[in-house]
Amino acid sequence: GDDVRRTASPPTARVCFAIRAMSSSEDNAVRLQAMQDACTAAGDDVRALKANKADKTEIDAAIAKLKELKIALDVEVKAAMAAGDEKLAEKENFRNKMSGALEQRLFYIPSFKIYGGVAGLYDYGPPGCAVKSNLQAFWRQHFVLNEGMLELECPSVTPEVVLQASGHVEKFTDLMVKDVVTKDCFRADHLVEENLERILADPMTPADRRRELEDMLARIEEFTAEEMGAAIVNLGIKAPETKNDLSAPYPFNLMFPTQIGPSGAAQGFLRPETAQGIFVNFRDLLYYNGGKLPFAAAQVGQSFRNEIAPRAGLLRVREFTQAEIEHFVHPEKKEHARFNEVADVELNLFSRDAQLAAVKKPFLMTAREAVAKGIVANETLAYFVARTHVFLEKIGIDLKRLRFRQHLQHEMAHYAEDCWDAEIECTYGWIECVGLADRSAFDLKAHSDKSKVELTAYERYDEPVISEVFVCEPNKKDMGKAFKKDAKAVTDALMALSQEDAFALAAKIDADGAATLATAAGEKEILPGMVSVRMETQKLSGRNFTPSVIEPSFGIGRIMYCMFEHSFYVRGDDEQKTVFKFSPLIAPIKLAIFPLVNDSGMNAHAEKLSRELSSEGVSTKLDTTATTVGKRYARNDELGIPFAVTVDHRTLQDGTVTVRERDSCDQVRVLSADVLALVKRMCALTHTWEDATAGLEKQAAAAE
Repeated sequence: GDDVRRTASPPTARVCFAIRAMSSSEDNAVRLQAMQDACTAAGDDVRALKANKADKTEIDAAIAKLKELKIALDVEVKAAMAAGDEKLAEKENFRNKMSGALEQRLFYIPSFKIYGGVAGLYDYGPPGCAVKSNLQAFWRQHFVLNEGMLELECPSVTPEVVLQASGHVEKFTDLMVKDVVTKDCFRADHLVEENLERILADPMTPADRRRELEDMLARIEEFTAEEMGAAIVNLGIKAPETKNDLSAPYPFNLMFPTQIGPSGAAQGFLRPETAQGIFVNFRDLLYYNGGKLPFAAAQVGQSFRNEIAPRAGLLRVREFTQAEIEHFVHPEKKEHARFNEVADVELNLFSRDAQLAAVKKPFLMTAREAVAKGIVANETLAYFVARTHVFLEKIGIDLKRLRFRQHLQHEMAHYAEDCWDAEIECTYGWIECVGLADRSAFDLKAHSDKSKVELTAYERYDEPVISEVFVCEPNKKDMGKAFKKDAKAVTDALMALSQEDAFALAAKIDADGAATLATAAGEKEILPGMVSVRMETQKLSGRNFTPSVIEPSFGIGRIMYCMFEHSFYVRGDDEQKTVFKFSPLIAPIKLAIFPLVNDSGMNAHAEKLSRELSSEGVSTKLDTTATTVGKRYARNDELGIPFAVTVDHRTLQDGTVTVRERDSCDQVRVLSADVLALVKRMCALTHTWEDATAGLEKQAAAAE
């Protein structure tokens, strides 16, 4: 298993595409295979009749039947291929139209655009910044504030030793291949996936071959360099543009290296994830929390990965925002005090068994039932799965296109107890946007072993127990005389020894009269009497233990991209009227305000209302341009602004304004002084438009 989490790195197609292909085309493939088998059988009949010198009439009838079957098969194959091409074209057109709207309205654009841009780097414009800020603010409210979590902010530059302990220096890699002529670089698994997808999309791929390729696609993340190379050779894969041969795959570390300080002596990296900053601060966080478990710490910040071939917009980038939670818990007490609050949330689960079944489909099940049946390992993990479901629903993710996929056994690291990914479907397929893992005690143990600092919690027993305890007791007086200023380093090294290593050291001293010990001050010779290593019977009132950690890890950019796709549509009456139906919670601007015409009285009222709402924390966009109301509505719809206020002639008489809802285009009249309360209720999601406007005067909508 891989010792390094890759949560915010985009998923490969792996199981996602394999299962999508099965669910969408398996019936069609089976039908075409049956027609192909019928053609084969009819051809065999013709050959048999000819071999047996059957009557010409009988042979002609068999040939006619064969031709009829071949024509039917040809028609079906062409129809299946055309349907696949049409579906692909629809996705491309949707994606291009949405991306054009996002870039035109400056949600996000390629970084350093005037210099040609850099792959995998993007700038967020004003509405993109606002959406991202609102998303992060709601994440903090939903998780950090609601759960009473401890929030940290740690540096992006991380010393090498930290990432050695976590496994990133050794294992944070993707397999890369090069065009042997041009030296262009490609991710090996992407090339294999694309070829597998192309073959699987062919309706004439035989059923047994299809199953073989789907299995390969499901396992691709676990391929060794040798297995990946064999797949490239077997599939005859060449460089995409030049068709040149490819090099053998080799691992490429995805971290950005840097030097800390002017001398370059201290090696560092831009962090590939935010989690390590939480783990190394565990001891201080536990103290801050009064020594009590369970508790959770959270961090939102930038992470960096030097992706080999960034693609798919915000889904695979070199700098991205992560929001990670590390929930520390007793390894034998993974119940959650608030589990009953979410126990009846119905989840779309794609369990390990469901992925390996003949019919590969997710199923609906409550969090309570999933824990009771052992599908999700424990209450705490299920609690965060359910809370993540609620979070994604509230920000506008379509629940029909959300599933929680359990990692297959070969995907999980050896130490992990259970892992699930929140996958959201978009035009690129099923995308892993949140990783939820029970990582056991691996991370704290790894940093404790490397740093020689104990990262444990204390558990008090209900009743004292008698136990055999390992004791390694340095003779501080003798060591002080022998090692002087290095005495502390020697003491620390002795105390960090495992039980096995300490007894081995003692045996060496007894046998040879001295033993060498590696310390921070160099190798030192330990003599008889300097240390006592023994087992002794003690009455214990408690013990130290290493907590387990449950880790939900959110890729903010990926969630945003999927949210953009789920929110985007075109009004039926006009192909040019594009709309983002953002949840009011997340929308970049909550309210557009404009006067009906360019009138000094209307302008003054609109400006006053805008200032009042802004001072109360409601973001507004004041639009006094001399264009029609319909065009101004359309402009604001492109930004996903959920509500619009129009100041008109009647406003100057009775102080009422019209409020329009973006998606229904319904309008009501309300007192200008009541707009703030109305909008706040809807933006907090405590009221729907229908609830909030019940009983208000309906306003006939002007032509838009």
